[in-house]
Amino acid sequence: MSLSDLEIARRARLQRIESIAESLGILPDELEPYGRYKGKIALHALDRFKDKPNGRYICVTGINPTPLGEGKTVVTIGLAQALRRLGRRAISTLRQPSMGPVFGIKGGATGGGHSQVVPMDEINLHFTGDFHAVAAAHNLLAALIDNHLHHGNRLGLDPGSILWRRSLDLNDRALRRIRVGLGGGANGVERESGYDITAASEVMAILSLARSPRDLKDRLGRILIGVEREGRGVIASALQAQGAMAAVLKDALKPNLVQNLEGGAALIHCGPFANVAHGNNSVLADLLALKLADYVVTESGFGSEMGAEKLFDIKCPAAGLVPSAAVIVCSVRALKLHGGVTMAQGDTEALKRPDVAATGRGCANLAKHIENIRIFGLPAVVAVNRFVGDTQGEIDEVLQRARAAGAFAAIPVEVWARGGEGGLELAEAVVRAADSGAVFRPLYSPGLSIEDKIDTIARKIYGASGVTYTDKAKDRIEFCRRQGLGQVPICMAKTPLSLSHDPALKGRPSGFVLPVTDVRASAGAGYVYPLIGSIMTMPGLPTVPAAVHFDLDDEGRVSGLS
Repeated sequence: MSLSDLEIARRARLQRIESIAESLGILPDELEPYGRYKGKIALHALDRFKDKPNGRYICVTGINPTPLGEGKTVVTIGLAQALRRLGRRAISTLRQPSMGPVFGIKGGATGGGHSQVVPMDEINLHFTGDFHAVAAAHNLLAALIDNHLHHGNRLGLDPGSILWRRSLDLNDRALRRIRVGLGGGANGVERESGYDITAASEVMAILSLARSPRDLKDRLGRILIGVEREGRGVIASALQAQGAMAAVLKDALKPNLVQNLEGGAALIHCGPFANVAHGNNSVLADLLALKLADYVVTESGFGSEMGAEKLFDIKCPAAGLVPSAAVIVCSVRALKLHGGVTMAQGDTEALKRPDVAATGRGCANLAKHIENIRIFGLPAVVAVNRFVGDTQGEIDEVLQRARAAGAFAAIPVEVWARGGEGGLELAEAVVRAADSGAVFRPLYSPGLSIEDKIDTIARKIYGASGVTYTDKAKDRIEFCRRQGLGQVPICMAKTPLSLSHDPALKGRPSGFVLPVTDVRASAGAGYVYPLIGSIMTMPGLPTVPAAVHFDLDDEGRVSGLS
């Protein structure tokens, strides 16, 4: 009987976090241990390494995900392990898991099999408390806003136009729309509001993009909290909120250090969702890792049209990061779904039957993701994450079609079953790709209008034939321009399940028109995010949540993680 991910993780012999830090060249006074196997790295460590040249920056992305999961995190960790086996210093940089998906459908988010970051139960639950700090800072601002309304509202905020909601790191659909201040009087001003999951909070996006305490505080002060009665935006600094919020986030700003199952270092820091935020780990973690390693393997959320596009067009320009190559993760079973095979009520039996034709049809989706990476001037290395039951004929079909679509290389990987050993060929291909002399280029110039940037992403990255805007979206675009946000990057909020706005459109859809239903300003994060179709910022739980499988035994050990 095969072992579960949690059982494999518990059988591993972990090194003390002090040893992991020492192997990187981190000094004792630059490490803040959180127990035996976790730690934070002080920001002054980055100053000490500032003159050291950067390593290679590798993005791991994927095809459009399916309910089965393609193993992107597993490949990210396995690739870093494989690079170390080749004698390269390698660090993986990952987002922190949100407890919403952990207790919802997804389960754990620390890799799997023999390619995991550990201690997986602690990372998936409270970790070092960063998510709680983000929620506290977010809700502190919400409390200050309602307190201001109650005590005379000298700024003239329109109670019906407050833009700042509240935050919670759990899936809870009942909190999407709420009323606060019920009863009025001593209870405050009654108005409608709601909750967003913490990973969707602008505070999380700000934390992940900030480069210093001062930058953090400045960004927090620029948060748009609402609109005054004359139609002008009001920012958080008008309430003098940024100092207290930054104080709450003081320790959360420091990157977290852990290890993988083969003793390599991993930095896990921040966790913005990729469908409503920019979907990448922190700038500080990447900047530090690039000084400590020859290769930094970073994972972007969802497919290339989501997290990777936002990495390249939002995070890289903001931080001066220059990627050298990208890895696109796919699986035969996912390609079958994109090729027309259906799962009746979650039944996966049809996907287990050999079907080279459906696999080939699904490769149209893979081909578009290869094209997307090449649009940014980068070589695309395809990693076919192999599962039990995949036939050689199906694997060969994917490899042949990927190479025909312009992939720099296409490699089957077995890092779940074999750890770094199962990714050696992939690691060798990534080294060649990173050394190929590619010249990275963002998709659009900052000088384009909001509409032109949206149109560029829609047509070039999604394959849309055009874009439509609701009247509300048009009004919000004009509001953003009045707030001085006309030339900031665009952070598209859409379904990750399709290249289009419609999750039912699999493969490589064409001829569709992208509907922009709303546009919101994230002035502190430094981008505008259009909402494409219907997007929820507070998920709900499924019929049988993953939470019901969790337990705690008499020895204090958690079970139920997968």
